[in-house]
Amino acid sequence: MKRLKRISNAILLETREHKASFMVYMVLRLLVILTMILQFFNQNYENVFMCVLTLLLLIVPSFFQVTFKVELPSTLEIIILLFIFAAEILGEVNDYYFVFPQWDTMLHTLNGFLAAAIGFSLVDLLNKSERVKFELSPLYVVLVAFCFSMTIGVIWEFFEFSMDQFFGMNTQKNTMITLLNGADLVDGSRVTIHNIKEVIVNGQQLAGYVDIGLIDTIGDLLVNFIGAAVFSVFGFFYAKYPNTFNFLKRFIPRKKDKDKDYLRNQDSGEN
Repeated sequence: MKRLKRISNAILLETREHKASFMVYMVLRLLVILTMILQFFNQNYENVFMCVLTLLLLIVPSFFQVTFKVELPSTLEIIILLFIFAAEILGEVNDYYFVFPQWDTMLHTLNGFLAAAIGFSLVDLLNKSERVKFELSPLYVVLVAFCFSMTIGVIWEFFEFSMDQFFGMNTQKNTMITLLNGADLVDGSRVTIHNIKEVIVNGQQLAGYVDIGLIDTIGDLLVNFIGAAVFSVFGFFYAKYPNTFNFLKRFIPRKKDKDKDYLRNQDSGEN
């Protein structure tokens, strides 16, 4: 219990460290709580759960900094907080995924960029570590960052597929399409069907052929690829030529200073 209390205190101190990100955190937290109350009175308990999950996710950046002793730049931390709010509250609870067709695309592109920044940081911290003799060239650093981002994207698609299969959700969005390219199931010859206007399934007429998530998944991975590639290009020159593209510092976590290691300072104070 004492350890848990120290972690909680450290997370609280971490949350308040940067004024800008703390203000964003408090505003988003208030909006989530108000949304949760509204959803509760509407008896939409699934959305209430999403709000509770969002409140927990908003603490993750601070928990990450305390646990792994890294410093998230304020810009990166604010973007992560807004990303969580945009994905869970605006996207899921307020149906922005359906209201704005490109909402999901925007989030996956941003995820690719940010995940590459975190992957870049992981290798960069090892390169600069005094205890670990580990050094990669700028090309390999960005390659690792790019692969890390794509791996995160693939794991997320596995998660979406699992939610759809086991819980009957629609995270891999079904798509109505009017053009079908494929192969004949009998002889394997190429088949192209244009202007699909209706498909009948068990007597029910649909407005087109239903793609059960394949297009959505490939599209998500494609924009994740674009986001990761954009960061990797800038990251290569940032690593190879110091003092170029310094704006990337706003997205790359760095090692935490000892005086800001709140968990360690609490432990030292009790000894």
